[in-house]
Amino acid sequence: MVGNPNAGKSTLFNALTGLRQRVANYPGVTVEKRTGTAFTLHGEAVELIDLPGLYSLTPRSPDEEIARKVLRGESPGIPKPDAILCVVDASNLERNLFLVTQVLELGIPVLVALNMVDVAEARGIRLKPEELSRTMGVKFIPTVAHRGKGLVELRAALGQKISDPGHRRWVMPPQLATAVGQIAAAWRDALPADLAAEGRALELLAGSNDGPEGARKLANAWRQRFREQAFDWSAAVVHARYAYLREMLGKAGIGHGHVKMTWTDRIDALVLNPVAGWGVLAGILMLLFTSIFSIAAYPMEWIDAGFAAAGQWVHGQMAPGLFRDLLVDGVLAGVGGVVIFLPQILILFFFLGLLEDSGYLARAAFLLDRVMHRVGLSGKSFIPLLSSYACAIPGIMATRTVEDPKDRLTTILVAPLMSCSARIPVYTTLIAAAVPAALMPAWGKAGAMLGLYGLGTITAFFLAWLFRKKILGGMSPPLILELPPYRRPSFRTVALRMWERAGVFLRRAGTVILALSILLWFLCNFPHAAEDPSDRLAQSFAGQIGHALEPVLRPLGFDWRIGVGLVASLAAREVFVSTMSIVYHVGGEEEGLIHAMRSATWPDGSLIYTPLTCLALLVFYVYALQCLSTVAVVRRETGSWKWPAFMMIYMAGLAYTGAWLVQTVGRALGA
Repeated sequence: MVGNPNAGKSTLFNALTGLRQRVANYPGVTVEKRTGTAFTLHGEAVELIDLPGLYSLTPRSPDEEIARKVLRGESPGIPKPDAILCVVDASNLERNLFLVTQVLELGIPVLVALNMVDVAEARGIRLKPEELSRTMGVKFIPTVAHRGKGLVELRAALGQKISDPGHRRWVMPPQLATAVGQIAAAWRDALPADLAAEGRALELLAGSNDGPEGARKLANAWRQRFREQAFDWSAAVVHARYAYLREMLGKAGIGHGHVKMTWTDRIDALVLNPVAGWGVLAGILMLLFTSIFSIAAYPMEWIDAGFAAAGQWVHGQMAPGLFRDLLVDGVLAGVGGVVIFLPQILILFFFLGLLEDSGYLARAAFLLDRVMHRVGLSGKSFIPLLSSYACAIPGIMATRTVEDPKDRLTTILVAPLMSCSARIPVYTTLIAAAVPAALMPAWGKAGAMLGLYGLGTITAFFLAWLFRKKILGGMSPPLILELPPYRRPSFRTVALRMWERAGVFLRRAGTVILALSILLWFLCNFPHAAEDPSDRLAQSFAGQIGHALEPVLRPLGFDWRIGVGLVASLAAREVFVSTMSIVYHVGGEEEGLIHAMRSATWPDGSLIYTPLTCLALLVFYVYALQCLSTVAVVRRETGSWKWPAFMMIYMAGLAYTGAWLVQTVGRALGA
């Protein structure tokens, strides 16, 4: 499946495959690969690969290069596709069909899904799929993916023989046709006949080194000749393709009727307003964070009660001993202390899914473009940074859409500063520990959460300016962004994304966090030198590690138990909560943990978790890179350990300095 961004490709993919999807990475790279199984009307299974969105097969970014390699059959471990399903936006036919003209030259059978026909008709565009099929030589099937319209016809077409597009239909300028003919002839002599030699010839002219030596030499010679003649052959190709498309659409009788003011135009007048637009964006974010605290409270209580009941049941069924303590204080406390925050994470992904599916995210990118340019980034960096609010790993992977290498590196370096969903358990626990629930309503907690997100975002923008303008240098390219029409979100698509992310979260809880919880329980309980739980913890291996760190952490207001949590959460930030549940022996109960933290004291009897200390710890977690998975992905994306090491050092320094400033300034002000 290929198509332009915002053509509805992923929605159509979800509609065709349902729950029969698998998410992995392309071999050798960390770009997400989604595959799924669809069925024809006769029950025949069809394997679908959802490729990254692209505007052309002339790659300008890493994800476009990956898509081209898959289509060419050059991606390791992925066979050459038997057919290509192109998804085009019916309301922007001329631009979307540009990619189709390139795909038709691959020599692979092609089927076209004419998606979003409802939007096109609302704009007054007259569509004639039969005429399009006749003039372009491939079958066009009208669809409205988010409503399920056209899926039956599409499944039927997938079960039939898909037509081969045959020959090229657009006309090259004579001198370019001569050059391409000679290069293609040299290519055909060296490679199997089924390769689309003309398309390969154009790639060689564009500077590709992938081809036989004779064809490469001819391409270099023609490129030099075109330079001497001041002939811009690449622009000539673009003009020729679009001239063919305009002629073809005219012959098919496709045109605009009376274009009227649409709902998209009316809404954009508000959300893109330079003043009101920012108010809309702030309101949406406030609603998101308020929902995280208010709506999620009920399922969180149910999960809390479930783990508490499980702990009581284990206590009642098993005899006292180390194994029972391991299950209750290690497994249930550790895993339960993290799983309880699943509802909040799902609400975050639900809102992000609605915003993306409705078309609003592109408007937010447009609104923020001026800010992005002032800090030295392209507007294209907005989507990776926004994705990092959910998780820095897919956000860093999404930087492959950023064409400029320096922009991409800068975006990677600041992406972890965007508060990801793994920080939510830490934030909510520390906010609750700092201020009793009776004194802070849901909107107050939402405001505090929004402030933490704002702190990370503002710092990320400042550092992006510092890295881009003062260290890496250069100017960012202007943003070219398509604003898709507003459409009703597909709740099926949003639900599938939530299901997918819930699976990832629970797998981590059942593997990494479970293993760490067992290890932490062992470190917190051995050597078994004292009977009193507090003394036993202080003398344990974990206590020894914490006491060794306490002199370094004491200026931040952190004791040795917090030090244990900081070390444990290097694997994943959310592990801090499960670690504290084990350290304070509260069995994974949220209220029990918060009460234990509020009651914890220094040897002199003074409280540890004062509002000032909680704020310092929150600032520490806003800045610290407490995620080894992110480090591994940065290493893979940048190709060396230089930048991951730089990232870990600068973020650790930022976290320590920020927490120290909070304590120092707060004490000076008498807080």
